[in-house]
Amino acid sequence: MSQSSIIWDKLIECKDEIIRIFDANATEFDEPGLAHFNNELWINRVWQNEHVRRAHIDVVDARDTKGLWMMHVCVFPVLTNDGPIYGFDVISGAKKMTGAFHDFSRSSGGSNHPMIDGYREAVADFIPSKRRKLPEWAENIFTDSMIAAGNVATEEEATAIVDLALNNLRAYFAEIGSFTGTADPDKTAEAQNYYCHNQQQNPHTPRTMKSLGLNEADVDKFCTDMLFPKLA
Repeated sequence: MSQSSIIWDKLIECKDEIIRIFDANATEFDEPGLAHFNNELWINRVWQNEHVRRAHIDVVDARDTKGLWMMHVCVFPVLTNDGPIYGFDVISGAKKMTGAFHDFSRSSGGSNHPMIDGYREAVADFIPSKRRKLPEWAENIFTDSMIAAGNVATEEEATAIVDLALNNLRAYFAEIGSFTGTADPDKTAEAQNYYCHNQQQNPHTPRTMKSLGLNEADVDKFCTDMLFPKLA
């Protein structure tokens, strides 16, 4: 029986709602090689539809063994769509989220895409109690309105972050279809590969996953090939 806390319970409800949103808007598919990383303690599932080429949720539940819970969510539009990339990442102990990150990041439509403008408006009133400083690789790809919160210890702030992430995910699926057919596939592939390249420079993700007790070789392969896979 896994441990429980107010923040963990809220995040697990968030995870379940994200899966419901994916199920309602897209079709789950078997991505080659991903099944190896999908089990009771390490969830990895992907969806797609005519406007979204990859909607991915990755959850590591190490509450019982390490006192931590980690989730990564990322949605890429199809290559003929210049819409942004949706991202939401969180790692949390029982009493606080040590990090929570959420953004609509530019793809081939640039930083002033209408969906990014809508994201900026949605998060404008949220001010984290502790803002996390971003490294260079993150500044290369995230918007100036990215939520980067640390030490989220109150239910109120945790709820605000979760609600923003969920409401923005619903808005993403409602709006992304309007931009299919707007983009040059080569430019979109280049932009999305640039995003993936910079994400792969993050040393904390594999380090954290290994500290949660996952097999080191599995983590190395997953972070290279599955977490932010580049397009050929």
